[in-house]
Amino acid sequence: MLTRLAIRNIVLIEALDLDFGRGLGVLTGETGAGKSILLDSLGLVLGNRADSGLVRAGEDKASVTASFEFAALPAPLAELLEDADIEVEGGEPLILRRQLKADGKSKAFVNDQSVSVGLLREMAAHLVELHGQHDDRGLVNPRGHRALLDRFTGADTVRVAQAWSKWRRAEDALGETREAVETAKADQDLLLAHLTELTALEPQAGEEARLAEARADMQKGEKLSGDLEELRHIWEGSDSPLAALRVAARRLDRIAPEHPLLAEALGALDRAVIEAGEAEDKLQAAAEALVHDPQALDAAETRLFELRALARKHRCEVDELPEKMREFRAALDSIEGGEAELDALEAAAKEAGARYRAEAEALHANRVAAALRLDKAVAGELAPLKLDAARFRTSVTELPEERWGAHGLDAVEFLISTNPGADFAPLAKIASGGELSRFILAQKVALAEKGGAATIIFDEIDRGVGGAVASAIGERLARLAADGQLLAVTHSPQVAARGRTHYMIAKSSDGTVTRTSVALLDEAGRQEEIARMLSGAEVTPEARAQADRLLEGV
Repeated sequence: MLTRLAIRNIVLIEALDLDFGRGLGVLTGETGAGKSILLDSLGLVLGNRADSGLVRAGEDKASVTASFEFAALPAPLAELLEDADIEVEGGEPLILRRQLKADGKSKAFVNDQSVSVGLLREMAAHLVELHGQHDDRGLVNPRGHRALLDRFTGADTVRVAQAWSKWRRAEDALGETREAVETAKADQDLLLAHLTELTALEPQAGEEARLAEARADMQKGEKLSGDLEELRHIWEGSDSPLAALRVAARRLDRIAPEHPLLAEALGALDRAVIEAGEAEDKLQAAAEALVHDPQALDAAETRLFELRALARKHRCEVDELPEKMREFRAALDSIEGGEAELDALEAAAKEAGARYRAEAEALHANRVAAALRLDKAVAGELAPLKLDAARFRTSVTELPEERWGAHGLDAVEFLISTNPGADFAPLAKIASGGELSRFILAQKVALAEKGGAATIIFDEIDRGVGGAVASAIGERLARLAADGQLLAVTHSPQVAARGRTHYMIAKSSDGTVTRTSVALLDEAGRQEEIARMLSGAEVTPEARAQADRLLEGV
């Protein structure tokens, strides 16, 4: 609830600090005293458009600070603060501040953290509900009527929202799969052609490197074939260097025992024979490895070209072609599997849709029954508020399927007829200012609304009425405020007498400067102010006696 309002340099208010408590608080004062300035100040800190005309003459800036306290932050308000990265500890007040400069520029703060004015506006819906003669929000706005009716009847809207969400997910999954299958079908012939082409070639992992190496070896063999042939002729035959070495070794072996040097020469010659033999083996192996087979070379080059051409076609590496084959096979398999999956998804979507319809239709029936009860409850409040010729109706209309949603199948709107035989129409279109406020009060009482804004303000709801009607208004305002906080700007002594706290707004002037002030009245002050409201400029003993009777009567 609103616990404190601090105003600096707003129009006629130089400095004002107001503390508010629970229950019904009333604000009274003569016409023109400045009650609208208080509401404009509160509107400013709740995100209304900044108007440089609000800055007090001669000052360069103004500010308004509003403090709210909660036993526990309402969930929607907590979500807004969390999204804005604003931490509010348990029991800590929520402080909104708005600074306005004379040039019209403004700044907004929540708990001393700079925020957008838009955030203040979003928070305002959960902090203060203002009902006045030009109200265009709250109960007047059809957007909130469905939620109000559901709160009135205690409807389980969560089940409908969950069923809607499940149906949407099922429909989305069905749509995505259907699109994938249709796309795959459109590409089926191309997929088959690609797979046939790849299957005919049967690429293997690592094949490109092996083919490239084999081709390189064969190309080298082609280039070295002449030299290898000459070397073969040198190393083969009885007159080859190796044969000559072997003959020399045998001869030296017979005479080596004759002298140590001959034995050493024989050892060296034996080593030369061994090395030469190894060289012969290497040459033979190289000749075999570098053998030049024109047909094999042509085959290797042809396959390598085909593999690389396919890789370019599919925009991948050659070694990725086997994976491409698997992808194409999987895509073709998915076409067949997709048909079966589609059947299952269609059945699931149909079942989810039927469940949503069942839940939504049950909610619709609940709303229709609740609408009749609400209409009866509001009708019972109209006559005491001097609206006995008026009629109230809650319209529950089934929407076309394309407008169904998590809220169900219905559009809900509160309609009134102010005169017998007149057509029903939206509240804001045909109710006068005073009627509008009283209709709203009747609805608020009938709804016994919970979960709304923390603070409710009625601005001159009693305009144009008096006597028993004013008493009825006061009694209902007090009833609404019993478990919360309600502030009423009033000209009616019957309403003022119902207040738990009473603030008097006054305007004074020293001849050069005019100021608006607000005072919290004690019991004697309340009696005097209510007597003034009863009698006018001159307070008479009779007016004071009547004020006492009003105060005692509550």
